[in-house]
Amino acid sequence: MAASILKRCITTGICQRLAVNATRSLHRTVPAMAAIDDKFSQAKDRLNTLKEDPGNAVKLQMYALFKQATVGNCNAPKPGMMDFVGKAKWDAWNGLADMTQDEAKQKYVDIVDDLAGKETPAPEPSSGEKKQAPKFQTIDVTVAEGVCKIMLNRPEKKNAINFEMYEEVGNALKEAGQDDRVVLAVLTGTGDYYCSGNDLGNFMNVPQDGIADMAKRGGLILEKFVRSFIDFPKPLIGLINGPAVGVSVTVLGLFDAVFASDKATFHTPFTALGQSPEGCSSYTFPRLMGTPKASELLIFNRKITAVEAMERNLVTEVIPDHAFQQETSAKVAKFAKLPKNSLQKARNLTRDQQRETLHRVNKQECDVLVERWQSEECLMAIMNFFSSKGSKL
Repeated sequence: MAASILKRCITTGICQRLAVNATRSLHRTVPAMAAIDDKFSQAKDRLNTLKEDPGNAVKLQMYALFKQATVGNCNAPKPGMMDFVGKAKWDAWNGLADMTQDEAKQKYVDIVDDLAGKETPAPEPSSGEKKQAPKFQTIDVTVAEGVCKIMLNRPEKKNAINFEMYEEVGNALKEAGQDDRVVLAVLTGTGDYYCSGNDLGNFMNVPQDGIADMAKRGGLILEKFVRSFIDFPKPLIGLINGPAVGVSVTVLGLFDAVFASDKATFHTPFTALGQSPEGCSSYTFPRLMGTPKASELLIFNRKITAVEAMERNLVTEVIPDHAFQQETSAKVAKFAKLPKNSLQKARNLTRDQQRETLHRVNKQECDVLVERWQSEECLMAIMNFFSSKGSKL
């Protein structure tokens, strides 16, 4: 008797599921199918015309939606542990198992519509006017009244430093060092962040030759970037307009003055990401603040306020955010009026004593990072970072 009842329950459940699936199929009429398929096809074409990179977290979501829309539930074998890019893609696609193909197509269309809506078309040049490409893509550089102002300009990414920005900041510093008009240089950020550190999207572009080549390339780029600060021959001032993370914090030990908004914070979460310090901070931070305080930042990932950074000699002065732009502009303008040659010679007397040591430390730090970037520990930490970001989309 019990077996008969159980059989009827199972049969009823199967019939109910079949009925639901049949209802779904009936609701997906031919016109509706054609409409969503058409919108999906148009969205694929529009995605290729977007001028702004939507970021790796969004691209990961778009990949998963595309696979779910065109293939259905994930049917690919799970990639190996060291293939962290492939595993991130697999996890994102596999996470959409409860989504129908039509739902995936509609979500894909909605995201493309949102991305396209955020882009405003650039004004057309007037008749006869030739439009010139900007010299830099990730930074803004101006020279006026003896001041070279370098602004990190990826506000949609919180000024995260990608490989292109590493190169451009180094080039801008080199040009400013050789420009007779420049008395001093200033580095600051666009928007509400100074810099959110290394763009972890750099780790998503694994070359065909593998992770080892990517790590070596990254090490060379970073070493060259830090070298541009060590060798800059003129006074260098940091205007920290908001939160600063990672390498944007560590290189501050190579600046001559650092003024911070009271809204700024300073965070170097290297060990949390399976990595290690850079920017010569393993040398400059203990000298500035003592080993225990330096270890709090570089080893134990503590985030500190602007006032705490000033107490640790990383920051020269903290200025209220509402007056930050006005007061720092006045200070920089005053410094730029000092005798140019005297200013430069006085500055280099201190730097010349340390230059050889700084270059050695820079090389050593980058060598350790190249090893760290190839470690399973680092790859897992970065993959977890992308997974946590993707879940918030």
